[in-house]
Amino acid sequence: MNNFFENIIKSNEPEKPSRKKPIFPINTQLRSYLVRYGREVKLPVSYKDLQRYTYSVPLKNKQGKDTSWEKLSFDMKEWEHLRVSLVRIYAILKTEGDISYLDHLDVSRIDFCYFGNSQPFRIRIINKLNDNYDHYYIKQADASRVYGLELEHLLSPNRITYFTHNETLIEEHIPGIPGDVFITDHLQDPNINVIRLAKEFVKFNERCFVQLLGDMRSYNYVVNIIPDIEDFQYRIRAIDFDQQSYEGRKNLYLPQFYKENIAFVDLVINNLDTKSIAQYQAEERTMMTFRLVLAKYQVKELFDIMSKDKISQPEKIEQLKKELTAHFKEASTYNKAKTMGDVVKRHLKQTLQKNLLLVPKSKP
Repeated sequence: MNNFFENIIKSNEPEKPSRKKPIFPINTQLRSYLVRYGREVKLPVSYKDLQRYTYSVPLKNKQGKDTSWEKLSFDMKEWEHLRVSLVRIYAILKTEGDISYLDHLDVSRIDFCYFGNSQPFRIRIINKLNDNYDHYYIKQADASRVYGLELEHLLSPNRITYFTHNETLIEEHIPGIPGDVFITDHLQDPNINVIRLAKEFVKFNERCFVQLLGDMRSYNYVVNIIPDIEDFQYRIRAIDFDQQSYEGRKNLYLPQFYKENIAFVDLVINNLDTKSIAQYQAEERTMMTFRLVLAKYQVKELFDIMSKDKISQPEKIEQLKKELTAHFKEASTYNKAKTMGDVVKRHLKQTLQKNLLLVPKSKP
């Protein structure tokens, strides 16, 4: 695999994903998979129900600046129905549907994001006893997004809680400091361990590339700061899976190529040498290989469905095949792929093949 430094290009034309990705419907086979693994749950409210708001007002952050979110208002009769149903959905997410806690929970606010492909609704649930609050999201069910959530859940160090019901997708809130906010407000903190943070960005970069998860600009991931013995550890987590294996350009699957991430790229260049970068890449591929082996039957089942699904455009599939072939100099690996799902399957094998050979074979 090419060296991290060789792949970094600081140009006046940074990588940009497609401005509008279509919503791909969940087909029968994927729906059956979701039912089998407990992801398809009957819900009392759909995405379309939330579209019946009466008006909205721009939502500002604590500094008084505009955000991409709008606060929604509903007709009173509509609101009463939504409040009860949305609290029930929160119970499904958090307590497997146990409604014994519903009395002290309420909906504090419903926000709508006009930016991005999924155009999510953000639901704020408040505990009336202590004013603590939590969030979750209601989005349009998009097959490529579901594949991204599943691959993240199965292959990354992060577990994901989400549910689908017909054309509606429910996602838990992933806590953390948004990447763009972290860069602006925290990166210059003298207490930041720059070596460990640079290491984590290398690992995050590697995870995205192996899974072919695109569009990881700084506002599409969060940074978690975890206290450790005498210091801190860091975890960068993707929070947006709209661009799972849709684009044709290889560089769109490498966070290092986005101008929004240049501060993290500089952190790597200034603090890590070539051998350390290679070590951290190898560590991440090794851990992904262990997870793949443990979940191999479920991953195979997912790819059997994904390989027959339409989640991209023919010209993008051909472009990505050519660029990955040039990157690895392995024409035979990608040439036979007919769909984007098949490209992801072959890419996973290509990037992890050396590690898979080292995994001990289980005895019958």
